[in-house]
Amino acid sequence: MLETSARLLRLLSLLQTRKDWSGAELAERLGVTDRTVRRDVDKLRGLGYPVHASTGVTGGYQLGAGAALPPLLLDDDEAVAVAIGLRTAAAGAVTGIEETSVRALAKLEQVLPHRLRRRVSTLLDYTVRISVGGGPTVDPAVLTTIAGACRDHERLRLDYTDHHDNPSVRTVEPDRLVNWGRRWYLVAWDTDRADWRTFRVDRITPRTPTGPRFTPRPPPYDDIATYVSRRVSSAAWRHQARVLLHAPAEQITERVNTAVGLVEPVDEQRCVLVTGGNSIDSLAVHLGLLGVDFEILEPPELVEHVRLLGERYRRASSA
Repeated sequence: MLETSARLLRLLSLLQTRKDWSGAELAERLGVTDRTVRRDVDKLRGLGYPVHASTGVTGGYQLGAGAALPPLLLDDDEAVAVAIGLRTAAAGAVTGIEETSVRALAKLEQVLPHRLRRRVSTLLDYTVRISVGGGPTVDPAVLTTIAGACRDHERLRLDYTDHHDNPSVRTVEPDRLVNWGRRWYLVAWDTDRADWRTFRVDRITPRTPTGPRFTPRPPPYDDIATYVSRRVSSAAWRHQARVLLHAPAEQITERVNTAVGLVEPVDEQRCVLVTGGNSIDSLAVHLGLLGVDFEILEPPELVEHVRLLGERYRRASSA
């Protein structure tokens, strides 16, 4: 009886890790026959888990949505990750789900074993969250729709507004969601442009239902965090600039986060900074704070603004 119960829990855990399983795959993972898998699936259905079955070449088993949420199985690391994620959401990382996150967190922490509760508490006790002020908000329903399409390899049609406020309708093959501070980004293959694109999720309105299914392409990155940071570090700003800095690239890289700009080496003593800002004023201020000599390559309005600042500072120093 214990062996059967343990096998049912293992089967349920497998069904929760991905969308589709063939009977042969489940039988191999569990070390049983296809017939035993069918019996165990029937037992799960009797316990209220909506396990769907289909026949044919692409047939198999799928854990579906039911009228009520059945218990979920989480291993230790998953439970800790969920608890920390709920704490973060309760602090307002995603708008509209703070109160719900608190309720879910209370239920989870009530049943967490002591060893896991200590892991969560230790991490949070020695972590400081600094608010970066207001930012774009994301509807949780949009996140779950996109995440589901990424998981199930289903195409998405979406309405998108770029940073110039130009609307468009896109058809994409979603790959990954990336969270960067208070912003979410979708990395996807744009079928109309036949190229990889990075989309701000707060500018996306998905069209449902999703589909059809697609075969995933090799991703354009080895490290997705670096890939996204390079794609969006300056493109999202209203004003872009290229500046020649009279300092080694290594020195500037230590001071400039990839979220602010990209550093391109020229030679051992010079590099080019590709950066941006929401105003010409802020760009000029940040360049001055670098503490090195520089030459503005573009845009012309930044050159003129810095020239006027220089004259103002000269007058102030000679007064």
